[in-house]
Amino acid sequence: MSPIRVLIADDHVVVRRGIWALLSTESDIEVIGETSNGLETVTLTQLLEPDVILMDIMMPQMNGVDATRQIAGTHPQVRILVLTSFAADDKVLPAIQSGAHGCLLKDSSPADLVQAIRQVHQGEVVLPPIIAFQIVQKLSAAASQNEPHLTLTECEQDVLLLMVQGLRVQDIAPLLHMDAQTVRVHMRHALHKFHHLNRRQGTP
Repeated sequence: MSPIRVLIADDHVVVRRGIWALLSTESDIEVIGETSNGLETVTLTQLLEPDVILMDIMMPQMNGVDATRQIAGTHPQVRILVLTSFAADDKVLPAIQSGAHGCLLKDSSPADLVQAIRQVHQGEVVLPPIIAFQIVQKLSAAASQNEPHLTLTECEQDVLLLMVQGLRVQDIAPLLHMDAQTVRVHMRHALHKFHHLNRRQGTP
């Protein structure tokens, strides 16, 4: 099996080098490049075609939200994992809404970062509880405003509400009497609706 090709986008060289050193110890992950700004991230995505991008939000020339929006529009197969210092940052939700597939705090453990990369690469959604809660709120509001195609199904809502409680796929599956793959499918469908909400209404 080919390794997961990762591009690191962060304007702090110490952060980039630290992540690179960490990931170099993983046999199933290959770092193929690093960037220090959003504009360069867009360019290198086109040149290198990574599987996963670790995307900082606050970068010069083009921020991570705008870079995510461009990449999601031109390279939808690339999985984007936002790295942030604060899950409550008002730019995190727009980044998810613009096409990112997950979010991880920068103070997470090395093991959590490696796991999150593998999860988003496999099509899983990685979200802090506060972001999952905001997604439920926004999709519920859209559904009540005559946009029924954005309505969460009962299963999608159940999965997101358990994510709000901080549970992961392996915890959610037995609670909902599903297998892990079915939970991942519901996660992807819910996030797809949230991405579609951005295209209809624009990022706040």
